[in-house]
Amino acid sequence: MSSTPMDIDEPGAGTPSLNVTRLLGPNGPSTSKVSEMIKNFRPTKFFQRDDVKEGRPQPYVLSIDFDDPGELCMTSESDETIQIYNVREGRHDKSLLSKKYGVKHAKFTHSSSGIIYASTKQNDAIRYLATHDNTFIRYFEGHEASVTNIALHPGSDNFLSCSLDTTVRLWDLNSRNWVAKFHLTNPTLAAWDPAGLVFAIALPASASILLYDYRNYVKPFKIIDVLKEKGPADADAVFRGWTKLEFSNDGKHILLGTRTGGHFLFDAIDGNLKAYLRKPQGGTRRPAPGEADGGSGALESSGDCCFTPDGRYVVSGAAKDLLVWDTLQTPNNKVLEPNFLPQEGKKEPVLVQYNPRFNMIATADKELMFWLPVSDL
Repeated sequence: MSSTPMDIDEPGAGTPSLNVTRLLGPNGPSTSKVSEMIKNFRPTKFFQRDDVKEGRPQPYVLSIDFDDPGELCMTSESDETIQIYNVREGRHDKSLLSKKYGVKHAKFTHSSSGIIYASTKQNDAIRYLATHDNTFIRYFEGHEASVTNIALHPGSDNFLSCSLDTTVRLWDLNSRNWVAKFHLTNPTLAAWDPAGLVFAIALPASASILLYDYRNYVKPFKIIDVLKEKGPADADAVFRGWTKLEFSNDGKHILLGTRTGGHFLFDAIDGNLKAYLRKPQGGTRRPAPGEADGGSGALESSGDCCFTPDGRYVVSGAAKDLLVWDTLQTPNNKVLEPNFLPQEGKKEPVLVQYNPRFNMIATADKELMFWLPVSDL
């Protein structure tokens, strides 16, 4: 039987609990621009697991992901469970167990009833699961060390996986065998551009980001030298602590998140540093992918920052509040300062993900939080 997180602010029976607004698009008056909403986001919906046995610590959330329509939110958690939430109704939908293999880096496929995730024990296979009946469709075997990142192609059934075995592998959901393998030094993160024509691989040990043409990926067509383009960032952020790699949906920028004092915003065309996104409160405490040592609290995450769907803003967790940078602002000596989205409980938002279709943000550490725009601010 599935476990059920407690809904802290339970809605009335039969009524939707969240007034989520769809992003600007072909859906009439219910649509809204991110720029009209971004400063008004506040924590609105809080979920806490109530199935944890008394005396046991609350599990940590390891990853957050939304399905393509933005209707479902999924977390993978440190107690080897997958939790799925209904976004419109603001309620928990189902819990799936992966006690035999563990789970991290869980991602929806382009079907909302299919997910892939990395194992944390037994072996380092990636598993393809049907959520409607909790059965495995396929195993993707080949990695010989922990998987640090999974990146799904935006328009097809291909995905990339990075591993501590010093390889990045390209897969097709319809085949158990990898399509291509890249031998690289410490590849921890990967990302696709919004058109699915270019993919990027981050190598913190060599302070570089490799850009490949998906139609001819024999070698990278461009290398971003993060050390050369670090701007005002400390050297500490150049070679370690990389938490997120992401292209903006407008194709203009590449975001390299770090757990140190700021994030890097690169021009996606020429690879130059556009801005260093300073975090006045400092970074989040989670280790970056590939840097967890197995000690107490050494848990990886799916990333502490992301772009908004319009590509204009970057949202990030910090030691206390949620931070937002406007990429249209002019940096001061390459530095952009953030605006703050406060939260009363001061629950550190170590994972951050923006819904691809609705104006809502999900953050987590031990508990999942939904942020919505508050109209009366």
